Amino acid sequence: MFIVVGVTGGIAAYKSVHLVRLLVTEGHDVHVVPTEDSLRFVGLTTWEAISRNPVTTSVHVDVARVRHVSLGQSADLVIVAPATANTLAGMAAGLAGDLLGTTLLATTAPVVVAPAMHTEMWRHPATVANVETLRGRGVVVVGPADGPLTGGDSGPGRMSEPEQIVAVALASVSGGVDDDLTGLRVAVSTGGTREPLDPVRFLGNRSSGRQGAEIAAAAARRGARVTLVAASVDDGVLDEVSRHPRVSVVRAETAAELGDAMTDAAGDADVVMMVAAVADYRPAEVSDRKLRKEDGPLASITLVPNDDILAGLAAARRDGQTVVGFAAETVDGPAEMLERARRKRERKGVDLLVVNEVGWSTGFGAGENAVAVIGADGEVVVEASGSKAVVADAVWDAIASARGIR
Repeated sequence: MFIVVGVTGGIAAYKSVHLVRLLVTEGHDVHVVPTEDSLRFVGLTTWEAISRNPVTTSVHVDVARVRHVSLGQSADLVIVAPATANTLAGMAAGLAGDLLGTTLLATTAPVVVAPAMHTEMWRHPATVANVETLRGRGVVVVGPADGPLTGGDSGPGRMSEPEQIVAVALASVSGGVDDDLTGLRVAVSTGGTREPLDPVRFLGNRSSGRQGAEIAAAAARRGARVTLVAASVDDGVLDEVSRHPRVSVVRAETAAELGDAMTDAAGDADVVMMVAAVADYRPAEVSDRKLRKEDGPLASITLVPNDDILAGLAAARRDGQTVVGFAAETVDGPAEMLERARRKRERKGVDLLVVNEVGWSTGFGAGENAVAVIGADGEVVVEASGSKAVVADAVWDAIASARGIR
């Protein structure tokens, strides 16, 4: 395919070098159209070396062939990565002040954008409106991911990983893996439950909800209709997925509430996925008033077990329904992690179990993840690592395979 890759002026431009390399390696004819500002981050020589094609930012080069129009006319696919807030605004307004702008106006090919900016810019009403305008015109928006940003900030605004952008972009042309879950009804839980001690305190965990949100987003992108049951999640985690027309978000707080919501959602679901970090125990007694120091020392808190939601969903599943569990483990090594996962899969009675290692700086709250998927025979069917979006697609590949879809 003849693919145009627009690169705009953000620090995430360095990731687009790998994106272009992936496309070239797959045999595509890639033409990079950088903006002048983007060349402050990655130089023209790099783009020419990686793409194997001449690169310019000017509309006044190769005028005889009307390059400022012919690039768009020739394109089978246009990708803009990173797409800054300024670029999205220009696209929404139809501005054509440079070669990338004229190319975008001249093309009838599918257009895929991968936004990258600070969280405040992504959430600004102007950017939100611009993105909705572009979506209304058929532009495919990939991300942004939620994770570390420049300057020590963190939140939604991080450019999606090149592998995910390539997969979505190529699917937008071919109708390939992007449609493989069409017709499926999916129930997914995410986030961490909170068990109240009193009106102001609770027992909880460090789950951000990112992995479950990415699981839901990937399913919707690939054609499924999704009910996402969300417990406590970090700010911004649900911003993108909740706007997808095939995703319905249901909120829950305690394990009991999440269990009820997932039981309802599982009623007509083809795939049920328990990604949420559910509290195993809850306080036996909940105070109606705040527990205060002056009322005397709190010697102990009696805990009672919560219902096993995953085991219950597995036991109640109907014919043809696939139930998938997630396990977060602290272990001494990969062998122990897999052994624990195998035992848990058998104990819970699920079809597939996704396991990952967690610790103080891994798993919960991190932008990346590394998982293994255990099948019904106890063997590892998929291993994946990288951004949580990349992991989400790998997990869905395993589920699709188990259901005979691919």
